[in-house]
Amino acid sequence: MLLRLDKTDTRPLHEQVAAAIRRAVAEGECRAGDRLPSARDLSTALDINVNTVLRGLRELRDEGLLEFRRGRGITVAEGAARRSGLQIRVRELIAEASRLGYSRTDLIQMIRGTTT
Repeated sequence: MLLRLDKTDTRPLHEQVAAAIRRAVAEGECRAGDRLPSARDLSTALDINVNTVLRGLRELRDEGLLEFRRGRGITVAEGAARRSGLQIRVRELIAEASRLGYSRTDLIQMIRGTTT
C-alpha cells in the first residue's frame, strides 16, 4: 500500500492518513483481512510522527474499517469497503452542504425528513 500526503492540504495530518487509507479500501487496493503496515513503518514512510498515524488509524478503527489485534497487527475489517465508500460520500455531502451554507444540523434534519 502506497500512501502519500499533501503537505499543502490544510486538513490535519491524521485526517489525511485516515482519508488515504479509507480511499485505498474503497478502491479495492486493500481488502478485508489484509494487514496494514505498522504505525511505525507508516510514520517513517510518510515522514510524520507515529502518534499522528495512530490517531488516524484509531479513527478508522472507530468507524469499523480497521481491526486492531494483538499479535496480528492492524487488518482491514470485513465489510470495510462498503463502509469506506459510504464514509467518503458522507464526507463529500457534508462538505457540499457546508459550501452551500447548510449546517450539519440542517443536513441531519434533511436526512431525517427523507423517506426511502
